[in-house]
Amino acid sequence: MTVIRHLTVPPSAGVLGPAPGTVESAEQYAAVGGYAGTTTPDALLDHLDASGLRGRGGAGFPASVKLGAVRDRGRAGGGTTPVVVANGEEGEPGSVKDRWLLRTRPHLVLDGLARAAAVTGAGRGYVYLSDPEAAARVRGALAERPPALPVTVVETGHAYVAGEESAVVRRIDGGPALPRAKPPRPFEQGVGGAPTLVSNVETLARIALTAARPDLRLDIARSTLVTLSGGPGAPLLTEVPYGTPLRDLADAVGVPDPAGALMGGLFGGLVDAGALGLPLEPDALAAAGTALGCGAVRFLAGGGCPVSAAADAAGYLAAESSRQCGVCVSGTAAIYGALAGLAAGTAAPDTAAHLERWSTGLRGRGACALLDAAASLAGSLLRAFPTAVASHLTTRCEPCTAATAQPTSHLTVPVPPVTDRRSAAGPSGRPPSAAAPADADQRALAIRANAGPSSPAPLAAPANTSPSSPAPLTTPANTGPFGPAPLTTPAKTGRPGPASEAGRPFGSPDPAVTEGRAPGREASPSAGGGSRNSPAGPGARGAAPPVAAKAVVAGRAGDG
Repeated sequence: MTVIRHLTVPPSAGVLGPAPGTVESAEQYAAVGGYAGTTTPDALLDHLDASGLRGRGGAGFPASVKLGAVRDRGRAGGGTTPVVVANGEEGEPGSVKDRWLLRTRPHLVLDGLARAAAVTGAGRGYVYLSDPEAAARVRGALAERPPALPVTVVETGHAYVAGEESAVVRRIDGGPALPRAKPPRPFEQGVGGAPTLVSNVETLARIALTAARPDLRLDIARSTLVTLSGGPGAPLLTEVPYGTPLRDLADAVGVPDPAGALMGGLFGGLVDAGALGLPLEPDALAAAGTALGCGAVRFLAGGGCPVSAAADAAGYLAAESSRQCGVCVSGTAAIYGALAGLAAGTAAPDTAAHLERWSTGLRGRGACALLDAAASLAGSLLRAFPTAVASHLTTRCEPCTAATAQPTSHLTVPVPPVTDRRSAAGPSGRPPSAAAPADADQRALAIRANAGPSSPAPLAAPANTSPSSPAPLTTPANTGPFGPAPLTTPAKTGRPGPASEAGRPFGSPDPAVTEGRAPGREASPSAGGGSRNSPAGPGARGAAPPVAAKAVVAGRAGDG
């Protein structure tokens, strides 16, 4: 189960809210100032610029710059009216914040979408997601309070790349949820050819809070939702201010002395124990060679091995390649094979040299950031844990052997439970505690769907504290913890097994990958990034992935 608990950010300046385990109704949201406020669109843009609010989808791009670019493009576009999209497609397997927001605070997100539309001059909006429970909550919120801005809910299948902003546009336009070649970028030519803002749902929630409480704009911009995991207990969804040391977050999730961490979901790579004194702040983390990303941090508990952690992450990425770019198919497979060989104790002596070359030579070669994430992962392991890599070339690692003998998904985190007190069945038509569709059903949905054409004042919080929860961080701003609520953890899946389209074991050097290319598989800009040699044709998925499919959650690879 994943628990939700306040640590340091008061509800008045955060999106976690005073009752994070309960669905917020339109009446409750309006009663505390939601959808109201007198901040004009121009003033809101100024406040966002002054606060320095960054996107929370992974890229961390300044929100005011992105809004301003869409607005300016619309004004110069000869009458083309912009479009705004709330991107709730959550691809990083260790993150749950976006689905939680859509399930429990849909009105806060919709308010932010309306504010973004006012700033950009948009004429219509979309909420894009793959979580059925979240889709039901959003539709229920739209029915409760029909918006002035026409808003359409668009569902897609779970996939790591389905939340990349060009994939979002492509899917809304009726195509597959796969990245396309750029330029043009969505702000230039997006949904229906119009300038389009694709904004992460947490970003929109913070825009709504800033419009309602511009006096708190700095606190709103400089706090962030984080999903913490890796400890012996339950994962934790919480909200913390920028500057919080990583070590304090490890303590909060019950890992007092971690060997390191997997940062930013999968995109930030690995850091060692020496980096745990770093502050959770985008620029500080970037300077240290890692990233905040989507705010997901998985700590490496004592006894765990960073090599097997890297192999798990690389296997996930290899399985999630959209197979549009040959270099991504070959590159992610080779990186995963090399890391899996290290973990199994079967790697060749030159494996580290291959990983070093791929970690730099494969960056920027794909249509999206998935290949970059795999390359960064390999490079970060070599930098942060060189001794561990060297020892795995000569000695069998017992923790890695144990992890292989007991295959589990070490990456996925379940969404915290949400209670809808408005009705016994909830807007989805089933009890709120009912489990989401099984992973196998979600994979089938992904195949079908992705291939197809004001700060609210505190509400009364339920008493649900638990003595087993980790102690909260102590700061003057602490408003007290909200205890955890149980959630049954989904059945876990193993790391994908090695495979190879060419019959070559994973980890064997491919001359094409060594040179950072794959013959005959270059992306075709005219086909939207599709592979010219894809059996399904340009712009569509090709043959079966080189790594066996595994249970996945929703996806993103570069949304601000």
